[in-house]
Amino acid sequence: MKNYVSFKVLLLVALSFVVFSCKRSSSSKNSSRATGWKINDKKGGFQYNTNFKEQETAPGLVFIEGGTFTMGKVQDDVMHDWNNAPNQQHVQSFYMDETEVTNIMYKEYLDWIKIVYPPKEENFKKIYEGALPDTLVWRNRLGYAEMMTNNYLRHPGYAEYPVVGVSWIQAVEFANWRTDRVNEMYLEREGYLERDAKLTASADANFNTDAYINAPSLSYGGNDSITRPQRGRRRPQVTASGDTINVYATRETGIITPKYRLPSEAEWEYAALGLTELRSYNVYRGRKKYPWDGAYTRSSKRKVRGDQLANFKQGKGDYGGIAGWSDDGADITAEVKSYAPNDYGLYDMAGNVAEWVADVYRPIVDDEFNDFNYYRGNVYTKNAINNDGTVKVVTIDSIVYDTLSNGKVIARNLPGEILQVAVDEDETYLRSNFNKSDNRNFRDGDKKSSRYYESFNDDEEGEATEETNTRKMYNSPKHLVERDSSGTLLREYDKSNSRTSLINDEVRVYKGGSWKDREYWLDPAQRRYFPQDMATDYIGFRCAMSRVGSKSQGKNKKKN
Repeated sequence: MKNYVSFKVLLLVALSFVVFSCKRSSSSKNSSRATGWKINDKKGGFQYNTNFKEQETAPGLVFIEGGTFTMGKVQDDVMHDWNNAPNQQHVQSFYMDETEVTNIMYKEYLDWIKIVYPPKEENFKKIYEGALPDTLVWRNRLGYAEMMTNNYLRHPGYAEYPVVGVSWIQAVEFANWRTDRVNEMYLEREGYLERDAKLTASADANFNTDAYINAPSLSYGGNDSITRPQRGRRRPQVTASGDTINVYATRETGIITPKYRLPSEAEWEYAALGLTELRSYNVYRGRKKYPWDGAYTRSSKRKVRGDQLANFKQGKGDYGGIAGWSDDGADITAEVKSYAPNDYGLYDMAGNVAEWVADVYRPIVDDEFNDFNYYRGNVYTKNAINNDGTVKVVTIDSIVYDTLSNGKVIARNLPGEILQVAVDEDETYLRSNFNKSDNRNFRDGDKKSSRYYESFNDDEEGEATEETNTRKMYNSPKHLVERDSSGTLLREYDKSNSRTSLINDEVRVYKGGSWKDREYWLDPAQRRYFPQDMATDYIGFRCAMSRVGSKSQGKNKKKN
C-alpha cells in the first residue's frame, strides 16, 4: 500500500513537471528574448506570427529542395556552341509549376483582364490586346495550320495543352497577375478581405499585393467594407487604449506568399535534371543526360518498352512516329502530364514546348563572380513616393504604355499597382554589393570586358549608357519603332551590314527541347535565346516561387 501511495505521489510530481514545462515553453514562445515583453498581447505592443510552421505550397506548385549541382553541358558539345561550359552552382530551395502553363490557365487570365479592363473602352483596349497570345505563330508559308491558328488557344480540346505564342514579357505579366489572385484568395480565406471580394474588382478598385502591403487602405479603391470586413470569423483587436490593431495582414502574418515569377536558368536546369536519384549521401554517383534516368529517349519498362519518354521531333518529317507504333502520342504539343514526371514530380521538362526562363542571355555563365542562385537580369527598382510620403499608386489616368520592337503595345503598369522607379544614390552610395539600378551588363558588355576598351568613347553627355556598353560588346541590330504625335506607328529597320550579333539586353534564355526540336535539345543543359518581346509556336513557360524559411520541407533531414 505504501509503495502504491509513493507511486501516486511520484506520478503527480511528474505530471506537474510536464504541465509546468509546457506552460513555460508556451509562455517563452510568446515572450521576447530581447526584452522579455509579451508578444501578441491583446493590450497592444509587438504583434508577430509566432505559430508559423512553414510556407504553404501555393496552387500548381511542387517543392524543389535546393542543392549543389554541375550546371552546363556534361556531354560532348557537338554543336560547338561553347555557351554552356560546366560550372558548379548552388540553388536555394524553391517551388516550381508541376506542369507548363496551359491554355485554360492563360484563358482565365485573359477573362479577368477582359472583365476588369473592358477592351471596348478605348482607354483599356491596349491592355487586353497586349496580353493576347500571338496565334499567328502557327502559320507557315508552305504548310497548312489555320486549324491551330483559330482553335489552339480557345477550343476545349486544347484546354490542358501548354500555351504558346506568349512572349517573355507576357509570361512575366501573367506571373504578376497570378501572384495577386492567389494572395487575394489567401487574405479572403483568413478573413482579411470580404468574402467574394475578388468578384467585385474593377479598373479603379482591384487588388495588388505590393500595394496592399504598403497602402492596404487604398486596395479596392479604398473600399473599407472590403478591406475591413464586418462579418466572418476574424475580428480586429482593440487595445486597452482603444486602438485597433491587426486590421490588415502584413508580411509578419506569414499569410502573404512570395511572388510567382519565371524560374532562373540555374533553377530550371537544376529542377529539370532531378538529380535526387543519383545522390549517395552528399555526393552524386553519376551524371544525367535527360530529366529521366538513362541515355536513351525510349522507355525500357516491360509494359511500354520502346515508347518515347517525351514529345519531340524524331527525325526529318517525323513529328510523331508511325501511327500506333512507338508513337510519342503527339504531332504538335501534347496534353500536359502525358508523360511520366521526373524525380521532383515535374512534367514535360524535356519536349512538348521549350520554356522561357528569367535570365538575360550571355554566351557565358560568370561563375567566377557568383556561384549561388546565379541570375543575370537584375534591374533594381523602388516604390515611387508622393510629396506627402505615401506611395504613388497608378490610376486609370496614369497608365504607361510601351511600344515593343515588333510594334505591339503593352501596358507597363496597371491601375492599383505602385509606380516603380530606378534605385538611386540613396540606395547605392558606398555599397559593395551593387552600385546601380541596371545590372544586366555587369562584367559583360562594360568597358573592361569590351574588346574596344582602349578606344572606348563615351556618349555625348560624357557617360556611357547601358545600351552603348552592350553594343560595344555585341553590336546587335537596332530597329527603330516609335509613334509620332498623331499616334502613327513608324518602323525603320536597321540596314547596317556591319552587325555581328543578335545579342542585346532584351534577349532572354529559353530551355528544353520542344515538339519541333530534335533529341539533342532535350538535354536540360542546352540553352538558346530569343527576343523577349517576340513569341513562337514552340516556346511556353512555367512559373516558380522562392522558398522562405528552412531548406528542407517538414522536419529537418539528417546531415549524413
